[in-house]
Amino acid sequence: MTFKPARLLLALIAVIAAPAFAQNLAVVNGKAIPTSRVDAIVKQVVAQGQGQDSPQLREAIKRDLIAREVLMQEAIKQGYDKKPEVKQALDSARQAIVVSQLARDYIAKNPVTDAEIKAEYDRFAKTQGAEKEYHVRHILVDKEEDAKAIIAKLKGGAKFEDLAKQSKDTGSANNGGDLDWAPPSAFPEEFAAGFSKLQKGGITETPVKTGAGYHVIKVDDTRAVKVPSLDEVKSQISESLTQQKLASYQEEMVKKAKVQ
Repeated sequence: MTFKPARLLLALIAVIAAPAFAQNLAVVNGKAIPTSRVDAIVKQVVAQGQGQDSPQLREAIKRDLIAREVLMQEAIKQGYDKKPEVKQALDSARQAIVVSQLARDYIAKNPVTDAEIKAEYDRFAKTQGAEKEYHVRHILVDKEEDAKAIIAKLKGGAKFEDLAKQSKDTGSANNGGDLDWAPPSAFPEEFAAGFSKLQKGGITETPVKTGAGYHVIKVDDTRAVKVPSLDEVKSQISESLTQQKLASYQEEMVKKAKVQ
């Protein structure tokens, strides 16, 4: 069997063109959507744990990309890409994407090491381990004299849980004023100062004033802060150190820049 010149030319064109078409997801009004764009979105979806690579996912992405391309073409046709606010938004988005890639590359070249994570964890554990947690209750009122009257009733034998029902803090009033376990650092400074020296079962002798009003505070119990293991907080420490590295890099670059 022999090809005639015209047929041979058509066959060669088909062979040459096939790979180009194979690289495209679709062609919308003459504009090609590359298959690589689907691959990139699938990779991102899988990496974020939002799904698994599957024909169904790829088909959904394909439909979305085609719809977006149709709308994009229509938007350009109507001149939306020329609008100042759109140009500004595009510039901001471009800047964010480029800077984000710079940050990823910088961290890839300057990763947080296990030694850095361990050192930060040791500092964290030392600080946390030296702190105590308090199980406290409180009663919040508007006037100092009302708080003093509550303290007097407590000294006379009244139950803290009963008097807590009149507290302005509605979130804890019906629960005996219970604020659960927390270190002093979790509370406003003046509030923490009011109870941090109390022993188990102790009640503030004088009302504690904060921006919310006057508090009467009781310490139900105390305990040493439980420090989480390195494995439990390793990812958080790594992320924190990564952000610190990026902040230092940014500061260094800004110092080197000529800003007028």
